[in-house]
Amino acid sequence: MTIDPGNPDSSDYRCGYIAIVGRPNVGKSTLLNSLVGQKVSITSKKSQTTRHRINGILTDAQSQFIFVDTPGFQTRNTNRLNSGMNRAVTQSMRDVDVVILVIEALRFDDRDKLVIKLLPVNNKQGKPVILVINKVDRLRDKSQLLPFLEKMAKEYTFAAIVPVSAEEGTQLPDLINTIRLYLPQNPPVFGEDEVTDRSERFIAAELVREKLFRLLGEEIPYSTSVVIDQFTTEGELRKIHASIIVDKANQKPIVIGKDGEKLKVIGTQARKDMEKIFGSKVYLEVWVKVKSGWADDAQVLKNLGYE
Repeated sequence: MTIDPGNPDSSDYRCGYIAIVGRPNVGKSTLLNSLVGQKVSITSKKSQTTRHRINGILTDAQSQFIFVDTPGFQTRNTNRLNSGMNRAVTQSMRDVDVVILVIEALRFDDRDKLVIKLLPVNNKQGKPVILVINKVDRLRDKSQLLPFLEKMAKEYTFAAIVPVSAEEGTQLPDLINTIRLYLPQNPPVFGEDEVTDRSERFIAAELVREKLFRLLGEEIPYSTSVVIDQFTTEGELRKIHASIIVDKANQKPIVIGKDGEKLKVIGTQARKDMEKIFGSKVYLEVWVKVKSGWADDAQVLKNLGYE
């Protein structure tokens, strides 16, 4: 079924924005990618990988779901970057029709409670909040889940509580049908084949940054960012020149690695992902540059799209 956004006869069609919020590392980006059916938000086992608001779009015959992936809410605002990420979270909750709060199964602590404090107060604003309990596939004793659900029901007036495994795809159709109930009747905003509103240039930078989180040590990725210096298309070939920005000079050789091997692996893995997503050949060059204090530099953050 094809819906024309300008067709007044599509008044029964539902379309709305859904914010996915939660503390770092609960699986928000994995959930977004699984719901959309394609990678639109980068993931890693390290927390606080997502830094931007990213929209993922799912369209079916009845509805269009525009999911807004948000950074994990930061409890330590040590720089302008973290402050900007927190603003993205709070702004997203104001702008959407439905909020999804994601927590981990059997794990609920002060960081989660802090995010709950940001939610519409006791649902008086009429904005539905759906609690998604993720990573249920990791529970050895499934009998522990019901008491946990009962406990969480007392924390806030949730419109619904849905246990899922974003990684395994468990219960995601139930989650989709639950969200659909709360979407307003609107024609679709995006075309039925679109899966994100982000540009290929943005996606390319994020894919390089994902490899930094996956291939480097615990601390270095948090001191890096990626900027696309050049992005051109020549027929079926995309030519991309990217710069990895590091905070300190001694971080540069770590990213490059012995004889440039680490940087080569980063570039190769990022290029393969780009080719898969863009559906074409990609020529990728990656350089490393030092920009001290970039995470507190308003102009640099603006250029990188963080402010």
